[in-house]
Amino acid sequence: MTIADFERRWRGHIPRPLGVRREYAVLVPLAQRDGVLSLLFEVRADTLTRQPGEVCFPGGHMEPGETPEQCALRETWEELGIPPQAVEVIAPLDFQCGQGNFLFHPVLGRVDPTRALRPNPAEVKDTFWVPVDHLLRHPPAVYTCALVPTPGADFPHGLVGYPDGYRWRQGQMDVPVYQWEDRVIWGMTARTVRGLLEGMA
Repeated sequence: MTIADFERRWRGHIPRPLGVRREYAVLVPLAQRDGVLSLLFEVRADTLTRQPGEVCFPGGHMEPGETPEQCALRETWEELGIPPQAVEVIAPLDFQCGQGNFLFHPVLGRVDPTRALRPNPAEVKDTFWVPVDHLLRHPPAVYTCALVPTPGADFPHGLVGYPDGYRWRQGQMDVPVYQWEDRVIWGMTARTVRGLLEGMA
C-alpha cells in the first residue's frame, strides 16, 4: 500500500460521523391553511413494531443511493398519498445523530393544504395540523436524560491502563415535549420543531 492508494481513496472525501449504520429522513410539511401557517404531523399506527402510536413527521429509512430529500418525498407519498411533485422542498434542516448509530435528516417542504390526504393505515393511524403560532407561544417543556456509558464485563480495563476501571465521561440528552390539544410531540420530532422555530428567532 502506498500514499497514492490513500490519495485515490480519500481525496475529495466528504466527512461524515464515524460508526453510522442507518440513516432516516422525514419531511417537515409546512402549509398556509385557512390563513394559518401550520405544520402537519402523523400518528404512527398501533400495529407498528417500533414506536407505535407516537407522533412523527412522514419519513423512514433511506434506501441505498437515496438522498434525504428523495427519501422524505418517497415516504410522504407512501404514507400520506402526497406525490413528490406536490411538495415544494424549501431546505434541508439540521440533522441529528441518534444514540443507536443513526442519522436523522429533516427536510422542510411546502405542501398544498387543500390536497386530500390518503393515510396508509398500515403505517399511519391519524394526522393533524398544529399552528406554528401556537408552537411559538407555547415553547416545549425540556427534560434532561443522563447518558451513562456501561461497558461490558469483558472490557479490558487493565489492558488500556485502568485496572480499577475507567471513569467514563457521561453525557446528557435534552428531550423537548410540546402539547397540542390531546397530542404530545416529543423526541426527535420535537427537537426538529424546536430547531426549526429557534432558527427563525
